[in-house]
Amino acid sequence: MSKILIVDDDPTARETMVALLESENYELDLATDGIHALQLLENLQPDLILLDVMMPGMDGFEVCRRIRATPQLAEVPIILLTALDDRASLMQGIESGADDFLHKPVDRQEIVARVRTIIRLNRYRTLLEQRENLKDMADRLVTAQEQERLRISRELHDDLGQALTTHMLALRNFQNDLALPVTELFAGLQALYDQSHEIAIKIRRLAQDLRPPILDALGLRQAVQTYCGKFTERTQLPVIVEIEQDLPALPDVYNVTLYRVLQEALTNVAKHAQASRVWVDLSVDEDSINLVIQDNGHGRSPRDNHTNGIGLTGMNERLSLVGGKLLLRSASEGGTILTASLPMRTNTSHESETA
Repeated sequence: MSKILIVDDDPTARETMVALLESENYELDLATDGIHALQLLENLQPDLILLDVMMPGMDGFEVCRRIRATPQLAEVPIILLTALDDRASLMQGIESGADDFLHKPVDRQEIVARVRTIIRLNRYRTLLEQRENLKDMADRLVTAQEQERLRISRELHDDLGQALTTHMLALRNFQNDLALPVTELFAGLQALYDQSHEIAIKIRRLAQDLRPPILDALGLRQAVQTYCGKFTERTQLPVIVEIEQDLPALPDVYNVTLYRVLQEALTNVAKHAQASRVWVDLSVDEDSINLVIQDNGHGRSPRDNHTNGIGLTGMNERLSLVGGKLLLRSASEGGTILTASLPMRTNTSHESETA
């Protein structure tokens, strides 16, 4: 349902607009003046704003300019409602950012037709933007996949490949000289064993990077706790983990998405935040499952946006692909709060995960 914000200081004019539009199946919000409208718009994203010009305190032109100066509202269509019909007033409306004008008193057929047309065009523009965003997202995902494949290829060739080549050469040397003293033979075999152990660790790490086996074996709860524990061991940065006791079983794609966001967020904290403590909270409300990562570092200036080719853009895209969203804000006491939210699905089981 399309949302329309009606801004007029005249109660009769507001009631008239409601009477004209309420049969059109729009969601109507009302503001009594310009300041009230700006306050509503802090938490409202309408599809159209019907804005009276002649209002006390702050006229419609100024309200329009302030709306256009707000990034998240800059593209919202605005129709100015005015009794003024002189050229100077019309030019002032255009310069303030209005998309159209309607003269008071408004004609019912005209207002309904204009509103229908503008909302339809706005939906079409939004659809085009969404398609373009999806195309850009797909391009970035393909690039990220190729970069990851390149990284794995280099690691297999340059690291594991060279280690195995050295290993085979050492074995060949043993074959060519079987008369070595026992102590020398034992030392050489021990060195080969140590090298084999290192290779096995690298292969295991590579496999875990591709798909964390702990997610399949023990579920998201244990995977988060284990990763945070290892992160603390590796970085000496304490991580306090809080996970809701009745965490439901989640779709596999949710588990992987939240786990990857956790990895990337903690990596960013370690590299850029200069924090002394991190808090990780995983909880569920009626509509969503929320992963919150907070640090007490120096805040958001600047956070690296491209760590491992993923970064904040990648986290946002991961979440968007499954209907989620990412929110990044500064904590009042310092540091940064990152919240990843995913909508609860109706077919999600509410049985607790294996602890």
